[in-house]
Amino acid sequence: MDLHYTAAAPTAQERAAVDQLLGPPTSGWEGGARRPIDGHTAPDAREARGRRHLLLPALHAVSARVGWVSEGALNYICRRLTVPPADAYGVLSFYALLSATPRPPTIVHVCDDIACMVSGAQALCADLERTVGPAGSPVGDGSALWLRSPCLGLCERAPAALQTVAGEQPRSEPIAPASSADLRAALAGVATPAYTPYQLPQHGSSDLRLLRRIGRVDPTSIDAYLTAGGYAALRRAFELGPAGVIAEVSQSKLLGRGGAAFATGRKWEAVANQPEQPHHLVCNADESEPGTFKDRVLMEEDPFALLEAMTIAAFAGGCEYGYLYVRGEYPRATRRLSGAIEQARARGFLGQNILQSGLRFDVELRSGAGAYICGEETALFNSIEGFRGEPRNKPPFPVQKGLFGKPTVVNNVETLLNVLDIIVSGGANFAAIGTPASTGTKLFCLSGHVVIPGLYEVPFGVTLRQLIESAGGVAGSKRLQAVLMGGAAGAFVTADELDTPLTFEDMRAVKATLGSGVVLLLDDTVNLEALLLRIAAFFRDESCGQCVPCRVGTARQEESLRRLAAGRPLGSLPQERALLTEMGQAMRDASICGLGQTASAAIESAMTKLNAFTRTAT
Repeated sequence: MDLHYTAAAPTAQERAAVDQLLGPPTSGWEGGARRPIDGHTAPDAREARGRRHLLLPALHAVSARVGWVSEGALNYICRRLTVPPADAYGVLSFYALLSATPRPPTIVHVCDDIACMVSGAQALCADLERTVGPAGSPVGDGSALWLRSPCLGLCERAPAALQTVAGEQPRSEPIAPASSADLRAALAGVATPAYTPYQLPQHGSSDLRLLRRIGRVDPTSIDAYLTAGGYAALRRAFELGPAGVIAEVSQSKLLGRGGAAFATGRKWEAVANQPEQPHHLVCNADESEPGTFKDRVLMEEDPFALLEAMTIAAFAGGCEYGYLYVRGEYPRATRRLSGAIEQARARGFLGQNILQSGLRFDVELRSGAGAYICGEETALFNSIEGFRGEPRNKPPFPVQKGLFGKPTVVNNVETLLNVLDIIVSGGANFAAIGTPASTGTKLFCLSGHVVIPGLYEVPFGVTLRQLIESAGGVAGSKRLQAVLMGGAAGAFVTADELDTPLTFEDMRAVKATLGSGVVLLLDDTVNLEALLLRIAAFFRDESCGQCVPCRVGTARQEESLRRLAAGRPLGSLPQERALLTEMGQAMRDASICGLGQTASAAIESAMTKLNAFTRTAT
C-alpha cells in the first residue's frame, strides 16, 4: 500500500474530533507518540485496516467540528485507518456536504430543485444574491455562506433550506418553509425558526395503516410505542419462525416501495438460503429523489416502527448486523433514530438474545453526505465500506455478495414498515387490499400546485384524480398543465390521464411510473422547459462519473436541451430531438445503474406528451 502523506498536521480541534470517534491512537503508526518498538512492528495494523468503514464517519466528525476537512485532518484520519490519502481524498471529494477547501462554520443550503422551484425558490435565491451576495461567496464577516442545493426532502414545506453550524456543539436544522428574512437571519447566526411537528393531512382517518401512529404516538418514547401495540409484530414473528415470516411476506405479494418494485419475500428468502455467513441487513433511507419525503416523515414520526420492522427482517434473513443509512440532509430523522436505537437497546429490543428468543441483532446508524447515487443499493454499500459511492456491476447481486461481500437484505423504509401489518394481520389480508398485482397501500408525496401538500396513504387502485381531489385539488392558477410522477427519474401524466389507477401496472400502461411516490402538480404558469433544464442539470451533477454512457450522456443531454431552449438546434429541430432520443436510449442500454438508465425519462416523456422544446430561433 502506497501511503504518501504530506507534511500537513491536524489542528487540536481536528485531532480531538477524530479521536472522539476512533479513540486515542495506540502507536506512532496511527499518529500518536512514537515509541522505540514502532520502528520494528506495527501493532494493531490489521485492525486499523479493518476499520476503513469508519472513513465517512471520521470525515463527518471533522466537518461537524470545523466546517471542512483540511489536508492535515485528512492525513490524520488516513494514519488512524491506514488508508492512502489520495484514496481518502477521492472519497472526501465525492460528497456535496463535505469540503476539502476552507468553508465558514455556518452554511445555509437553499433548495432550488423541482418542487421548491415550483414554489418560488428562484425568487428566493435571486433575493439572496441581491441582498447578501452570490452563492458560494462568504457573507458579512466571512463566518457564513449560502449554497444552492438539490432537493432537501422537505417538498411539502417548499421552499426549503438547511442550516448547518460547525463547532464543539454542531447543529443542523431545516428551515421550511423558508423566507428571505429567515435565510438572512440564519446567515447572521440567529437561531432558525422552530421546525414544527409534521401535520398529517389524513390525521384521524381510520383507513391508515403505515401512517396511523403519526400525530398520535410520541415518536421519542419507546413506552408510548409499546402502549400503542409496538413490538407485537416482532413477538408474532418469533412465534412464526423465520420460514413462517418469509411465507407471510411472500403471500402478501409485497413489492419494494423504493422504485424497483422487486418482490420482498423472494429477496428475504434468497438471503436466508445463502450458506455464507454472516448475513447483513441494510435499510436504505437515503431517499434523494427530488420530490420525495415519505421516508423522512416515517423516520421522524415513527422511528421505533422502523427498528421493529428491521428486526423482523433480520430474523427472517438470518442477519446479525444491521445498518440504517440515512441521507445527510435529514438531521431531525437522524436524531430521532439515534434516540430510538438507544432506547430499544436499553430495553432489550436490540442486542443479544432479543426478548429471550436467541436472536442477536443490532443496528448501526450511518449518515450519508449528499450524493443522490448512494440511493442505489450497491453504491450505498460502497459508501458504508468507506469507498466512493459508485455502483457495482451486477451480478453478483446483493443477496449473494452485498455489504462487505456478504449476503445482504436491503429494503427501503416504506417497504419495511409494511411488514408490521403483514405479520400481525397475515399476508392474505394484506394481499386483499389494492389490486391483485399491486397489493396493500402506497404512500404518495404530493407537492407543487396542490391545495394541501403532504404525505398521503391510499390503497393501490385509487385513481390519480381521486388522490389529487383528496388533497384539495389543483392550486396556483387551478389549471393543471401536467403531473410529474416518480420525481426527476419519473415521467409526466397529462390532465387527460388523471383517471389512471395508481398501480404499478396501470402506470406502466400510460408510460409513467409510481417510482418513489412523487406526485408533483404543475399548473399552467410553470415554465416546463426551465423545469426540464433543472432535471437535466441535476442528473449531470449527480452522475458519479464511473461509466461513460452516464458521465458523457447526462452532460450532452443538458447541452442539447439548452440548444433547444434557445431555439438553436444542432442541424434542424427534428435532428436535435432525434439526437436527444438516441442519447437517452444509449444511457438506458449501457449505463451501470438506474441513474443513467432513467436520466432521460422525464425529458423524453415531456417531449412526447407535452410537446416540450418545439420552437426554433426566429
